Amino acid sequence: MLRPHRRRAPHRLIAAATALCTAALAGLLLTGSASARPTGTTPHTAAAAGDKVVGYFTNWGVYDRNYHVKNIETSGSADKLTHINYAFGNVQGGKCAIGDSYADYDKAYTADQSVDGKADTWDDGALRGNFNQLRKLKKLHPNLKVIWSFGGWTWSGGFGEAAKNPEAFAQSCHDLVKDKRWADVFDGIDIDWEYPNACGLSCDTSGKDAFTNVMKALREKFGKDQLVTAAITADASDGGKMDAADYAGAAQYVDWYNPMTYDYFGAWDAKGPTAPHSPLASYNGIPKAGFNTTDTLTKLKKLGVPAGKLLLGIGFYGRGWQGVTQDAPGGTATGAAPGKYEAGIDDYKVLKDRCPATGKVGGTAYAKCGDQWWSYDTPETIGSKMAFKDAQGLGGTFFWELSGDTANGELIKAIR
Repeated sequence: MLRPHRRRAPHRLIAAATALCTAALAGLLLTGSASARPTGTTPHTAAAAGDKVVGYFTNWGVYDRNYHVKNIETSGSADKLTHINYAFGNVQGGKCAIGDSYADYDKAYTADQSVDGKADTWDDGALRGNFNQLRKLKKLHPNLKVIWSFGGWTWSGGFGEAAKNPEAFAQSCHDLVKDKRWADVFDGIDIDWEYPNACGLSCDTSGKDAFTNVMKALREKFGKDQLVTAAITADASDGGKMDAADYAGAAQYVDWYNPMTYDYFGAWDAKGPTAPHSPLASYNGIPKAGFNTTDTLTKLKKLGVPAGKLLLGIGFYGRGWQGVTQDAPGGTATGAAPGKYEAGIDDYKVLKDRCPATGKVGGTAYAKCGDQWWSYDTPETIGSKMAFKDAQGLGGTFFWELSGDTANGELIKAIR
């Protein structure tokens, strides 16, 4: 999932959760109202459970996807976001590092491409690129916060070195995030380590306390007035990734966690069985017991992570197979369905018309078109997930990622 300038932190291949009994409440929600509930609470307080809406913006999206910060404004998404996670910064040599200097702060935007209708300049010291566009977006939306996310699937291999000296790592991250050229753009840091003391693209052996030590050092360096958050595993299986690090112990240092409650299933299992990649709850015939959002959040809360520090993860994309004959989930396949940028995955904005939903299972939607089978969330299923989020007292919602939505922001409207 990468080419020069387009480093995808990919929609993560998450191992599954162990079987936990799904609460009766979750079952009721899946068959109840699909409308999202307004929360009416005030942001950034302990009473604000439910109101955060955090959307990822990817720096590589300005290339093939042609998705820019201005699109956040024109789609109406900026009005509905509380926070943007800017993905991704790199982690190299035990330090936070720039991910893509051209996209981040050098690309020149013309007046018609710019958030405020003013072209970038080449004056000495002038900030350009996504960072300047985010600065302009924040001027239009003074309550909007921007968090710089580091790591992701592709760049998590650097965290092992960083964990050897957490204080030095935290200092490097603070120096970069608060660089005088863009200090006003960012309101904190997000760590997307896939995965502490476990395997993602590579395997980490830094120990169970490494993640906690890193988050503690970051909190001490960034202080109480800056945000410190983390994207974490959704693998709640017995002895799985969630047990490999002390997520409960580290929770005291974060403002919130983003458990990646998507990519439970996908065409990396080329022959199937077909299954929705982001089920809210278990269902009869699910390939692996516990591979669902309810079980993930149940385990995190059981470990001691406060519900208000957990955000519900939504994917603005679908995952699919081809060579499928069965409409219902559980069918066999011959491989990954073709996608615009990568096999087996495509944006909601593409799939909603190309392969419209034909059914629902486990609180999410699926679609059979020709010999292809896809699963993705729709405005209706997101509405049901928001009811679940409210009932569970979660801190809000986050999603991967903004460019997958329609031009008028169908999915983020369902979140709000």
